[in-house]
Amino acid sequence: MAANRPALIALTALAPISWGSTYAVTTEFLPADRPLFTAMTRALPAGLLLLALARVLPRGVWWGKALVLGALNIGAFFPLLFLSAYRLPGGMAAVVGSIGPLFVAGLSVLLLGDRPTLRTLLTGVAAALGVSLVVLKAAGALDLVGVLAALASTASMSTGTVLTKRWGRPDGVGPLALTAWQLTAGGLLIAPVALLVEGAPPALDARAVGGYLYLALANTAVAYWLWFRGIGRLTATQVTFLGPLSPLTAAVIGWAALGQALTPVQLAGMTLAFGATVFGQLKSRTTKGAAPSAGSFSSTERNARKDSIDVTVPVLRR
Repeated sequence: MAANRPALIALTALAPISWGSTYAVTTEFLPADRPLFTAMTRALPAGLLLLALARVLPRGVWWGKALVLGALNIGAFFPLLFLSAYRLPGGMAAVVGSIGPLFVAGLSVLLLGDRPTLRTLLTGVAAALGVSLVVLKAAGALDLVGVLAALASTASMSTGTVLTKRWGRPDGVGPLALTAWQLTAGGLLIAPVALLVEGAPPALDARAVGGYLYLALANTAVAYWLWFRGIGRLTATQVTFLGPLSPLTAAVIGWAALGQALTPVQLAGMTLAFGATVFGQLKSRTTKGAAPSAGSFSSTERNARKDSIDVTVPVLRR
């Protein structure tokens, strides 16, 4: 398993890299001011497609778990993220989102029994600082609702990531089915809110249809399958340290495709954030302390943790 770790990390990293294209696709191809419809269109068709491919439905307590994970990772996260992006200046929403590794480190103490090291905390701060240098622009008046929405979206996704790691998957169920359950549940939660707030779906031209197809298939179905697959085999903190790749990718796309200039400060921030992302994947010394009780994890989760024991990451302890 250790020999395949770099490939696994690289495949998981494709998810936030793909999400970095969301802003460009949304602004260049999709109807304006329809964030909830866009969130629903990203999640629900992708979830139904993966559900048809997996042909596995939740059983027993997993109906409730799938609903909780779908709400945290998709149903609440998407609308809150769009709300913060619309109400905050520049890239402030991305800056708040970049503190995700610190959220996950704290939640891992409570839910996984993992102890964050000083290295983990410093790397998380460096990642947030790097993203700040890349995306922050001229200061503007901060909107309290936007800030709270950004914090809530980050907390929602971080909690969903840690719970996904804690609960693992039911025996015999793969990451494809788990992804399908969450996307479908999240999309169904967003749908009535979108209809109530934004009304009927807008008229779509060929560009918009192409944009929505990209978001639903590559940007959501494939990307979230890779993301949840990675969560099952890596640690929660290790996965979330890949998150800064999303705003970095957005900045690169803005420079390469939209003609946006990159200043020396932004380039320095990209270097810092990327360095923190890589550093978050490297082996580190463990802190002393007893390992979490195996009884608190599912059999799938215990196997995933056993597989990863040879490549220690910042928040694991033994």
